[in-house]
Amino acid sequence: MSVTDRISHALGLDQQDPETVDSILQAWPERPRLGASVMIAAYGLPQEASREQLIWRNPGKYRQITVTRAEHHHDFPKPHMDFIEHTISYRVPPERAIELSNYDGSLTFDRTRGEMRARCDLEGHNILTLNLANDIATGKMTADEARKAFSDIVTGDIEGRYPDYTTDLRFQPEREEQTRFPDVPTIGGSPLRPDGLAQPHGNAADGEVLGWLAAADELEAVSAIVAHAKKLGAATRDFAQKLHEAHGAHLVQTLALGKRLGITPLETPRIDTFRRLNAGRLADLAKLDGQAFERAFVAGKIQGHGELLVLIDGDLAARAGDAEVKRHLASTRAHVAEHLGRAKSLAGA
Repeated sequence: MSVTDRISHALGLDQQDPETVDSILQAWPERPRLGASVMIAAYGLPQEASREQLIWRNPGKYRQITVTRAEHHHDFPKPHMDFIEHTISYRVPPERAIELSNYDGSLTFDRTRGEMRARCDLEGHNILTLNLANDIATGKMTADEARKAFSDIVTGDIEGRYPDYTTDLRFQPEREEQTRFPDVPTIGGSPLRPDGLAQPHGNAADGEVLGWLAAADELEAVSAIVAHAKKLGAATRDFAQKLHEAHGAHLVQTLALGKRLGITPLETPRIDTFRRLNAGRLADLAKLDGQAFERAFVAGKIQGHGELLVLIDGDLAARAGDAEVKRHLASTRAHVAEHLGRAKSLAGA
């Protein structure tokens, strides 16, 4: 073992070998597998890997990043699954603890260990959670104001604007030893240390149509985020950005339409299967780089948009009942067909 290896081992910075990690991830559900692939692309192989989780220790500004095999439903600011967790060293003022708890159920903190954790399905949204939590902890925002800001910023992120609050921490976390709070003994003579289940509204068939469209838009936004982190040729990068902007704007329109019509977009088992299938595809794509990534990305857009057209022309067209939902579906089809044509053009270039 080299000197560097011995130092890394002593500090607990050993990386797992890629074969072990890949073997573990092959048994994971698709969405966490995608999250793990994206974190590996950003931070390298994790220091710890088990059947249930991958852990990166001290990556950049974070104390720890964890991706878990288990997924948990979370409906703020819109329904998604939580499986990526970012931990920072942080001292939470006791007087702000309730406000932080009211802000986001997936934000947790441990005053004894001096840490705060955000859990979501995208790294950018964990960064956003922590930035707004810092604003609450420092008295710049209330929980209600932060929840409103979170929703607005996520909308901008979905539309491809990459708001600053989603790209990097807006504050510098303190060192771990500065944030711990061992508390004080209350037993005399103690030794001292030296140191939702809401009911949906509207027609269920129309709700499922809107749910399918929202799921497809979110998939395209996530695939664009993966592409954004890669080194791409100008044409492919422009295509990915245009997809992000178009599908992001369409998602906002779909959700606004449902709200205006009083129709709740539904997340059915079939839609969840669709999400998991495409998360698995994207997890495989995220492992690639360079021209291999570009070719696979464009091929995936051809396949995915083609499948979506079949779905729109068949099942969704048959289910749509409301006149405005039908018009929205027709408009969606035109955009999807346009994107498919652009992808085919890129593939033939």
